[in-house]
Amino acid sequence: MGKPRLFDLENHFAYYGAYHSNPINILIHTLFVWPIFFTSLILFYFTPAFYDLSQAGILPSGFNHALVLNYGSAFSFFLGLFYVVLDKKAGSLAAFLCLACWLGASSIAAKLGYSLAWKFNSILSAQVVMVAQVLCWSGQFLGHGVFEKRAPALLDNLVQAILMAPFFVLLEPFLYLVQVLQSLFGYEPYPGFQARVNAKIKAEIKEWQDKKQKKVS
Repeated sequence: MGKPRLFDLENHFAYYGAYHSNPINILIHTLFVWPIFFTSLILFYFTPAFYDLSQAGILPSGFNHALVLNYGSAFSFFLGLFYVVLDKKAGSLAAFLCLACWLGASSIAAKLGYSLAWKFNSILSAQVVMVAQVLCWSGQFLGHGVFEKRAPALLDNLVQAILMAPFFVLLEPFLYLVQVLQSLFGYEPYPGFQARVNAKIKAEIKEWQDKKQKKVS
Protein backbone atom coordinates (compact mmCIF):
# COMPACT_ATOMS: atom_id res chain seq x y z
CA MET A 1 0.00 0.00 0.00
CA GLY A 2 1.34 3.42 -0.93
CA LYS A 3 1.63 6.39 1.35
CA PRO A 4 -1.49 8.44 2.08
CA ARG A 5 -1.62 11.46 -0.22
CA LEU A 6 -1.04 13.75 2.75
CA PHE A 7 2.41 12.16 3.21
CA ASP A 8 3.19 11.53 -0.48
CA LEU A 9 6.21 13.80 -1.04
CA GLU A 10 6.43 12.91 -4.73
CA ASN A 11 2.91 14.10 -5.52
CA HIS A 12 3.29 17.23 -3.41
CA PHE A 13 6.58 18.07 -5.09
CA ALA A 14 5.23 17.44 -8.59
CA TYR A 15 2.10 19.51 -8.03
CA TYR A 16 3.98 22.41 -6.55
CA GLY A 17 6.81 22.19 -9.05
CA ALA A 18 4.36 22.65 -11.92
CA TYR A 19 3.61 26.11 -10.54
CA HIS A 20 7.25 26.96 -9.84
CA SER A 21 9.38 26.15 -12.88
CA ASN A 22 10.91 29.56 -13.58
CA PRO A 23 14.36 29.93 -11.92
CA ILE A 24 13.77 33.54 -10.84
CA ASN A 25 10.40 32.71 -9.34
CA ILE A 26 11.97 29.78 -7.50
CA LEU A 27 14.72 32.07 -6.18
CA ILE A 28 12.14 34.63 -4.99
CA HIS A 29 10.22 31.96 -3.12
CA THR A 30 13.40 30.49 -1.67
CA LEU A 31 14.35 33.89 -0.26
CA PHE A 32 10.91 34.90 1.02
CA VAL A 33 9.25 31.77 2.38
CA TRP A 34 11.28 31.36 5.55
CA PRO A 35 11.03 35.06 6.51
CA ILE A 36 7.24 34.70 6.25
CA PHE A 37 7.40 31.72 8.59
CA PHE A 38 9.73 33.53 11.00
CA THR A 39 7.69 36.72 11.22
CA SER A 40 4.50 34.68 11.55
CA LEU A 41 6.00 33.05 14.64
CA ILE A 42 6.65 36.51 16.08
CA LEU A 43 2.93 37.21 15.77
CA PHE A 44 1.98 33.79 17.14
CA TYR A 45 4.11 34.48 20.21
CA PHE A 46 1.34 36.66 21.58
CA THR A 47 -1.32 33.94 21.43
CA PRO A 48 -2.48 32.46 24.77
CA ALA A 49 0.16 30.31 26.47
CA PHE A 50 -0.41 26.66 27.28
CA TYR A 51 2.54 26.64 29.65
CA ASP A 52 5.30 29.06 30.63
CA LEU A 53 8.64 27.24 30.38
CA SER A 54 10.25 29.70 32.79
CA GLN A 55 8.30 27.99 35.57
CA ALA A 56 10.12 24.72 34.91
CA GLY A 57 13.56 26.24 35.50
CA ILE A 58 15.20 24.01 32.89
CA LEU A 59 16.20 26.70 30.38
CA PRO A 60 19.13 29.12 30.34
CA SER A 61 18.27 32.37 32.07
CA GLY A 62 18.37 34.30 28.80
CA PHE A 63 15.45 32.28 27.46
CA ASN A 64 13.34 31.98 30.58
CA HIS A 65 11.34 35.13 29.88
CA ALA A 66 10.84 34.38 26.20
CA LEU A 67 9.92 30.74 25.63
CA VAL A 68 6.32 29.77 26.22
CA LEU A 69 4.31 26.86 24.90
CA ASN A 70 1.54 28.39 22.80
CA TYR A 71 0.16 28.21 19.27
CA GLY A 72 3.50 29.33 17.86
CA SER A 73 5.41 26.48 19.50
CA ALA A 74 2.69 23.95 18.62
CA PHE A 75 2.78 25.21 15.03
CA SER A 76 6.56 24.77 14.85
CA PHE A 77 6.60 21.33 16.49
CA PHE A 78 3.80 20.06 14.26
CA LEU A 79 5.60 21.26 11.12
CA GLY A 80 8.88 19.71 12.22
CA LEU A 81 7.24 16.35 12.88
CA PHE A 82 5.30 16.50 9.61
CA TYR A 83 8.47 17.23 7.61
CA VAL A 84 10.32 14.33 9.26
CA VAL A 85 7.47 11.98 8.31
CA LEU A 86 7.71 13.20 4.70
CA ASP A 87 11.46 12.56 4.51
CA LYS A 88 13.77 11.71 7.38
CA LYS A 89 16.96 13.42 6.16
CA ALA A 90 15.69 16.66 4.64
CA GLY A 91 12.83 16.64 7.11
CA SER A 92 15.21 16.54 10.07
CA LEU A 93 17.01 19.60 8.73
CA ALA A 94 13.69 21.36 8.15
CA ALA A 95 12.57 20.45 11.68
CA PHE A 96 15.79 21.92 13.08
CA LEU A 97 15.17 25.15 11.14
CA CYS A 98 11.60 25.29 12.44
CA LEU A 99 12.89 24.95 15.99
CA ALA A 100 15.57 27.61 15.39
CA CYS A 101 12.96 29.97 13.94
CA TRP A 102 10.72 29.44 16.96
CA LEU A 103 13.56 30.14 19.39
CA GLY A 104 14.68 33.26 17.51
CA ALA A 105 11.18 34.60 16.91
CA SER A 106 10.22 34.07 20.55
CA SER A 107 13.29 35.94 21.75
CA ILE A 108 12.66 38.88 19.39
CA ALA A 109 8.94 39.00 20.19
CA ALA A 110 9.63 39.07 23.92
CA LYS A 111 11.95 42.07 23.45
CA LEU A 112 9.60 43.91 21.08
CA GLY A 113 6.45 43.43 23.09
CA TYR A 114 2.90 43.26 21.77
CA SER A 115 2.58 46.90 20.75
CA LEU A 116 5.65 46.90 18.50
CA ALA A 117 4.99 43.50 16.95
CA TRP A 118 1.28 43.87 16.18
CA LYS A 119 0.13 47.47 16.24
CA PHE A 120 0.77 50.15 13.63
CA ASN A 121 1.52 52.86 16.17
CA SER A 122 5.22 53.21 15.39
CA ILE A 123 7.62 53.06 12.45
CA LEU A 124 9.56 50.25 14.10
CA SER A 125 6.53 47.98 14.30
CA ALA A 126 5.94 48.25 10.56
CA GLN A 127 9.61 47.64 9.79
CA VAL A 128 9.92 44.59 12.01
CA VAL A 129 6.89 42.46 11.22
CA MET A 130 4.04 43.78 9.12
CA VAL A 131 6.08 45.25 6.26
CA ALA A 132 8.18 42.09 6.16
CA GLN A 133 5.01 40.06 5.66
CA VAL A 134 3.66 42.39 2.98
CA LEU A 135 6.94 42.55 1.07
CA CYS A 136 7.52 38.81 1.14
CA TRP A 137 4.00 37.93 0.02
CA SER A 138 4.04 40.65 -2.65
CA GLY A 139 7.39 39.40 -3.92
CA GLN A 140 6.00 35.91 -4.39
CA PHE A 141 2.95 37.13 -6.29
CA LEU A 142 5.26 39.28 -8.41
CA GLY A 143 7.37 36.23 -9.17
CA HIS A 144 4.32 34.39 -10.44
CA GLY A 145 2.93 37.28 -12.46
CA VAL A 146 6.15 38.56 -14.06
CA PHE A 147 8.42 35.53 -14.32
CA GLU A 148 6.34 32.37 -13.97
CA LYS A 149 3.44 33.91 -15.88
CA ARG A 150 1.09 31.56 -14.08
CA ALA A 151 -1.18 32.22 -11.15
CA PRO A 152 -0.09 30.73 -7.82
CA ALA A 153 -1.46 27.28 -7.10
CA LEU A 154 -3.70 28.75 -4.43
CA LEU A 155 -5.51 31.00 -6.90
CA ASP A 156 -6.28 28.41 -9.55
CA ASN A 157 -8.88 26.58 -7.51
CA LEU A 158 -11.26 28.28 -5.07
CA VAL A 159 -11.92 25.11 -3.10
CA GLN A 160 -8.20 24.51 -2.83
CA ALA A 161 -7.67 28.11 -1.76
CA ILE A 162 -10.15 27.68 1.08
CA LEU A 163 -9.31 24.16 2.19
CA MET A 164 -5.71 23.53 1.13
CA ALA A 165 -4.02 26.94 1.08
CA PRO A 166 -2.71 26.66 4.66
CA PHE A 167 -1.29 23.23 3.94
CA PHE A 168 0.68 24.30 0.87
CA VAL A 169 1.96 27.44 2.60
CA LEU A 170 3.30 25.19 5.36
CA LEU A 171 4.74 22.66 2.93
CA GLU A 172 6.49 25.23 0.73
CA PRO A 173 9.60 25.79 2.91
CA PHE A 174 10.25 22.05 3.01
CA LEU A 175 9.88 21.63 -0.76
CA TYR A 176 12.39 24.38 -1.45
CA LEU A 177 14.79 22.94 1.10
CA VAL A 178 14.71 19.61 -0.74
CA GLN A 179 15.32 21.47 -4.02
CA VAL A 180 18.38 23.20 -2.56
CA LEU A 181 19.77 19.87 -1.32
CA GLN A 182 19.18 18.36 -4.74
CA SER A 183 20.94 21.23 -6.52
CA LEU A 184 23.95 21.40 -4.21
CA PHE A 185 24.50 17.77 -3.21
CA GLY A 186 22.45 15.68 -5.64
CA TYR A 187 20.28 14.50 -2.76
CA GLU A 188 17.12 12.50 -3.45
CA PRO A 189 14.63 11.20 -0.87
CA TYR A 190 14.85 7.88 -2.73
CA PRO A 191 16.39 6.69 -6.04
CA GLY A 192 14.49 7.90 -9.08
CA PHE A 193 12.58 10.55 -7.12
CA GLN A 194 13.74 13.51 -9.21
CA ALA A 195 13.15 11.77 -12.55
CA ARG A 196 9.61 10.78 -11.59
CA VAL A 197 8.82 14.23 -10.26
CA ASN A 198 10.20 15.94 -13.38
CA ALA A 199 8.06 13.71 -15.60
CA LYS A 200 4.94 14.59 -13.62
CA ILE A 201 5.82 18.30 -13.67
CA LYS A 202 6.28 18.31 -17.45
CA ALA A 203 2.98 16.46 -17.94
CA GLU A 204 1.09 18.89 -15.70
CA ILE A 205 2.62 21.96 -17.36
CA LYS A 206 1.79 20.58 -20.82
CA GLU A 207 -1.80 19.97 -19.72
CA TRP A 208 -2.05 23.54 -18.39
CA GLN A 209 -0.55 24.98 -21.60
CA ASP A 210 -2.97 22.96 -23.74
CA LYS A 211 -5.94 24.23 -21.75
CA LYS A 212 -4.62 27.79 -21.98
CA GLN A 213 -4.19 27.45 -25.74
CA LYS A 214 -7.74 26.17 -26.16
CA LYS A 215 -9.09 29.18 -24.30
CA VAL A 216 -7.15 31.54 -26.57
CA SER A 217 -8.29 29.82 -29.75
